[in-house]
Amino acid sequence: MDSAAFASTHLLSSPFEMQDQRLNQYNSSNDSSFLQSQTNVPKQFLWPKVELVNSNQELLEPLVDIEVFFRGDELAIQQVARVIRDACLNHGCFQVINHGVDSSLITAAYDHLNRFFQLPISQKLRARTTGDGLNTLCYSGAHADRFASRLPWKETLTFGFEENPKESSVIDSFKSSLGDDFEEMGKIYQKYCEEMKSLALMVMEILAISLGVDRLHYKKFFQDGRSIMRCNYYPPCPEPGLTFGTGPHCDSTSLTILHQDEVGGLEIFANNKWQIVRPRHDALVINIGDTFTALSNGEYKSCLHRAVVNSERARRSLVFFLCPREDKVVRPPDDLVHGEATRAYPDFTWSDFHLFTQKYYRADAHTLHNFTKWLLSSKSSHHNFTN
Repeated sequence: MDSAAFASTHLLSSPFEMQDQRLNQYNSSNDSSFLQSQTNVPKQFLWPKVELVNSNQELLEPLVDIEVFFRGDELAIQQVARVIRDACLNHGCFQVINHGVDSSLITAAYDHLNRFFQLPISQKLRARTTGDGLNTLCYSGAHADRFASRLPWKETLTFGFEENPKESSVIDSFKSSLGDDFEEMGKIYQKYCEEMKSLALMVMEILAISLGVDRLHYKKFFQDGRSIMRCNYYPPCPEPGLTFGTGPHCDSTSLTILHQDEVGGLEIFANNKWQIVRPRHDALVINIGDTFTALSNGEYKSCLHRAVVNSERARRSLVFFLCPREDKVVRPPDDLVHGEATRAYPDFTWSDFHLFTQKYYRADAHTLHNFTKWLLSSKSSHHNFTN
């Protein structure tokens, strides 16, 4: 089957066509973005009523205190692993406290988030790229550079991170895209990403323990990976019941570490209903992504989540996506596989999966399933062609 058969019908043919149209509509001296100036929800932001189900119940799950990991308390670590395992088997989401990330760094990251999104649109658009967003800054207004309908009510700033980069660092990316005045912003996000990567590798060790495999297996797998950082800004919405800040989806990446501000808005699908994740300044939300679902041989669930907006206050979040190196083969450890007949997903590389979500498919609750179909059909077509 042609890969186009799985393509989203909402991809734009011209990557920046809609943003270019907006830029012509904006007054570059005005700090207000397109979203912040709306009095009604434009039709391209409307979502189907069947998906706009309200959530009134809070997710009541135990907070995971990972200070025990720093202390090396093995009995307590085993207990933490059991709590995390229960969450991952059920819905793929848990919150950690005493995680070692300084609260002042989180505050500084939000301060610089505010600074960026308050810039005039002409300056924000200096941070856009025609590449994959991993080598430089990538600003997006409502992802209109990729989709034409069911747009999310948000603005994003995305950039890549890797330890000991061969190319540019986060600091270099900010300076080259926005100018020397943004060097301090780059330094803060460089430090923030370093802390997130360290925490993510620690969580990977706990996940390995929870799955009963070599505790260093996943940590080693992700050690040399190139991850993704995203700053989200959700302006107040005049009609919040008609749209989403982020529509329902599972992350295609491996592990998501999210901090949401006091406004809240994150919801996850657990026990067959949408539930509210109450914001806590001292906690980080961790979601299992599709790639780790494959690495656990389907044992752990990828977290289905969404973000709602409100009419009163802007919402902000900081999101770090842990990814493996692009050419790493995503394959579960042998301890989770007993013969090829028990494999939940075929081998694939992160670069192939990332390409699928960027070019052919809009992430939803079924991304991994449809990627598997696309991958197997692509291999079958290639085999038939070469034979």
